[in-house]
Amino acid sequence: MVDFLAENNLCGQAVLRIVSRGNAIIAELLRLSEFIPPVFRLRDKNDQQKYGDIICDFSYFKGPEYYEAKLEAKPELQDLDEEFRENNIEILSRFYLAFESVHKYIMDLNRYLDDLHEGVYIQQTLETVILNEDGKQLLCEALFLYGVMLIVIDQKIEGEVRERMLLLRSTGYGAKRPANYPESYFQRVPISQTFISMVIGRLRSDDIYNQVSAYPLPEQRSTALAHQAAMLYVCLYFSPLILHTQQAKMREVVDKYFPDNWVISIYMGITVNLAEAWEPYRAAKTALNYTLESANVKEQACRYADCMESLKPKVQQLLKEGFLREEIILDNIPKLLNCLRDCNVAIRWLMLHTAESAYDVNNKRLRQIKEQVMTDSKFRAKMLFQLLLDTAQFEFTLKEMFKQMLSEKQIKWESYKKEGSERMMELAEVFSGVKPLTRVEKNENLQAWFREISKQIGSLNYNDSTAAGRKTVQLIQALVEVQEFHQLDSNLQVCQFLADTRKFLHQMIRTINIKEEVLITMQIVGDLSYAWQIIDSFTTIMQESIRVNPSMVTKLRATFLKLASALDLPLLRINQANSPDLLSVSQFYSGELVAYVRKVLQIIPESMFTSLAKIIKLQIHDITEVPTRLDKDKLKDYSQLGARYEVAKLTHAISIFTEGILMMKTTLVGIIKVDPKQLLEDGIRKELVRRVAYSLHKGLIFNPKAKPSELMPKLKEMAATMDGFYRSFEYIQDYVSIYGLKIWQEEVSRIINYNVDQECNSFLRTKIQDWQSVYQSTHIPIPKFPSLDQSATFIGRLCREILRITDPKVTCYMDQMNTWYDLKSHQEVTSNRLFSEIQDTLGTFGLSGLDRLLCFMIVKELQNFLTLLQRNILRDKAVLEVFKGMLTAVSPVQGIVANASKVYSTAVSKTQKIWGAYLDAIMKVGQMQILRQQIAHELNHSCKFDSKHLAAALENLNKSLLADIEAHYQDPSLPYPREENTLLYDITSYLDGAGLHNPLNKIYITTKRLPYFPIINFLFVIAQLPKLQYSKNQGMTCRRATDPLDWPPLVLGVLTLLKQFHSRYTQQFLALIGQFVRSIMEQCTSQKIPDMPADVVGALMFLEDYVKYTKLPRKVAEAHVPSFIFDEFRTVL
Repeated sequence: MVDFLAENNLCGQAVLRIVSRGNAIIAELLRLSEFIPPVFRLRDKNDQQKYGDIICDFSYFKGPEYYEAKLEAKPELQDLDEEFRENNIEILSRFYLAFESVHKYIMDLNRYLDDLHEGVYIQQTLETVILNEDGKQLLCEALFLYGVMLIVIDQKIEGEVRERMLLLRSTGYGAKRPANYPESYFQRVPISQTFISMVIGRLRSDDIYNQVSAYPLPEQRSTALAHQAAMLYVCLYFSPLILHTQQAKMREVVDKYFPDNWVISIYMGITVNLAEAWEPYRAAKTALNYTLESANVKEQACRYADCMESLKPKVQQLLKEGFLREEIILDNIPKLLNCLRDCNVAIRWLMLHTAESAYDVNNKRLRQIKEQVMTDSKFRAKMLFQLLLDTAQFEFTLKEMFKQMLSEKQIKWESYKKEGSERMMELAEVFSGVKPLTRVEKNENLQAWFREISKQIGSLNYNDSTAAGRKTVQLIQALVEVQEFHQLDSNLQVCQFLADTRKFLHQMIRTINIKEEVLITMQIVGDLSYAWQIIDSFTTIMQESIRVNPSMVTKLRATFLKLASALDLPLLRINQANSPDLLSVSQFYSGELVAYVRKVLQIIPESMFTSLAKIIKLQIHDITEVPTRLDKDKLKDYSQLGARYEVAKLTHAISIFTEGILMMKTTLVGIIKVDPKQLLEDGIRKELVRRVAYSLHKGLIFNPKAKPSELMPKLKEMAATMDGFYRSFEYIQDYVSIYGLKIWQEEVSRIINYNVDQECNSFLRTKIQDWQSVYQSTHIPIPKFPSLDQSATFIGRLCREILRITDPKVTCYMDQMNTWYDLKSHQEVTSNRLFSEIQDTLGTFGLSGLDRLLCFMIVKELQNFLTLLQRNILRDKAVLEVFKGMLTAVSPVQGIVANASKVYSTAVSKTQKIWGAYLDAIMKVGQMQILRQQIAHELNHSCKFDSKHLAAALENLNKSLLADIEAHYQDPSLPYPREENTLLYDITSYLDGAGLHNPLNKIYITTKRLPYFPIINFLFVIAQLPKLQYSKNQGMTCRRATDPLDWPPLVLGVLTLLKQFHSRYTQQFLALIGQFVRSIMEQCTSQKIPDMPADVVGALMFLEDYVKYTKLPRKVAEAHVPSFIFDEFRTVL
């Protein structure tokens, strides 16, 4: 009969593919369970308020019309719903596909069973498949994996979360377990009862994986059948009648599988306590009561306590340097395997039955059982952990040596054979009487006999080990007899030769007994998959051990490798099926294990940073710097031996920690290669990121009511903290062999850019999720802190504090001095020194990030402004009539408006109500543009100082690129960067970082044509002019402190707004300002008013500043206002 798993056996391949897919689905469910968007849990008050109306569970189906009507009634809810969908659709699609694949899995299994029933597979029925060893295993696994999927979904993804995600029926339960759970959940998709009872029958009666051979002792039988017991536990939920009423069957199950254990591991460390799980089932509970009797619990706990006591010294003896030698291993294989078996069985029982996660603290009975186990087994977590460490180390050493011996087996066997054969030939020659100096009489019989023995040894065949072994024993016996019967004892040389040959023959027998079965037994016995999750409870013990003795890492390596054996369980079938899922599943489990290794070893960087903090404190506060010239008698004062000794001691401790992790060799954990140097560097990065991020979060919190602002003191304090981190890193880099500056710059830039991204998310419709962010990392995560106000992060708080203290309503900005003054007290509020301080604290990344955030704020402000314009101003009929009349009055724009004062003042007074909101928006944009200019100036200044060559190269490259682009537009045959060429995009980020850009020339939003736009802006400007006055020392200032208006933000705000539209609008706007100046001047001349009106001075100042800020030639303004007016206006002032 064809092998069931052969590629041409369709029946076997079909069920193998189903089982392979089942393992892959479980891995996907476990992977996704870590990526549930927190918003679906609705635990946060803000989330409840914001999304409560759009996230529904299955109550939606009771009245979908109500929910839909609620959505349709509010356009903002529809918008939020759309935005929410866009942000979460990608991850939700993954969840949906995972849930769908569970349903597809069971449908495919049912179809396979139908095909077997209908005879689709020739000569194969359910009965014949279940009689085949592989078929039996696969059918049992197929049902078991479906049960595991349902359990994983329910444990890892709560019912209400699933409902909200899919709009699956809620099955999850919180504190109280619902009736008929989980059997009713397991019976949603009907499965053939014949199939279920056959699977349960096989699991009850057979040893389907032939595990008992690896555990010969009867008291270890439950451990041998542990995996099968877990399968039976899950499959019994598909036939709840057995659990409820069939006492005899349940008694049989408990007697066979659970006579001495009640906490089991189902799949990859998911543990279940049968005392709790079987509580609702009468038959199961009754059967288990015998196991849970106090006397039995005591007997088992005491047995394993005694095992621990006896095994600990035994394993430590075996681990002594030089004890495990080849000959000892070959002579004691059964004893060593027994020791390994006893250790693993004891560790398994104690780890499972003392695990916190296996006992519900609210259940009195479970609490009592746990306390009894802890007391009777004299449980001490440290002792158990030590035994686990020693066992893993012993197992690892034994395996490695055995593998080595197995690989050299044939070579050694052949060499022993050759040596033995040659010795016999030499003896034959000795008895020939020809060899001089031997003093042995010639004996032809012995000569011929030894030749024959030599030939017999030479004829031994390695491949026929049984016959060779038997023959070798006979040869040894013959050599013993020849020594006795022929009185060869008198000749020492002959005796030595015979003894050597017997030794070689003995070695051949030992070597032929090195079999792969021993390695397989070790693999079965050493399984640690049950501890995949509960091992985490030993993390603190591991970390404490490392802190005390960093070389402990080498022992832990063996434990991690032992844990990696758990990967065999889910990957075996995927590998057999040649499934493409092999890579992703092994990557997931390997990644989980590597993450755990990182978590344990993170104690090393943590301890290093604790010592570093002490070193920095000593260097800054205690050790005074030695001057270049020093008097001899003061030498003792500056030596400060105590403090320097302390620094040396701490530095030595750090280098010892580093040594500890580097002693761990490069290890393959699953399919991921773990390089200890990389592990150390990642750990140092992670700890640095954690500490720096926390300092920035805590250090940049501002009280908006504080007078004066806390901004500068907090920035100075933060700069000192960051400098401390920087100096400590600089100090330590040589002792731990890392590139300190590189790591510092990369990680600080990552922290700042990530926080800028998170802050900008509030302005984005499609948010950047953590798993999408280029700055976030799984190995070196940037911590996320809850927001304290409207800002999500420290960068937002910093930005909003700067905006608060430079608010144009309370401050006045002096452009010549780059300083903000308080409007009332005329005291300096802040100046461009603020940006130097930010540069010192957060570096170039911080300033660039602040700049990027301001860009987003400007965009938001401009969008709100356009909404205001289109929804309010351009829909007000009365206001539109004014604009229409004004347009008629000022046409043609080259002319002069008759009765100008009246025309303009009438239009302004009729539109007065719309300018309040308009002014707020313009001033905010102008204020942010001033800040962006200051940031660009600071960036450029520091770039020229810190890297003048880069600054010069960027400037020249930028100029030459612009020249080339201009040339291309004049002559299209000249070259121009193609669309796929990223040069322009790449250089932009460099230019922004070096401050080589002008924020005023930036296009922030795309716009459409708007009616009356130049007129609106013109009227807005002249409406503001009466609030201002010209001062020789300060330029344009506000007339009254009660009606504050700051000039620079006003000009820059209008300029930025116009820049977003077609340049035609700017031309028309400037023409209207020019016409205003000419018309009012004409009216003054005709009425013989000698002084230039204040409004005209304001308008001319606006034109002059407009030209100055845009860096346009003065001709642009002189096209609308005659040059003599400009000249005269300056002399008048």
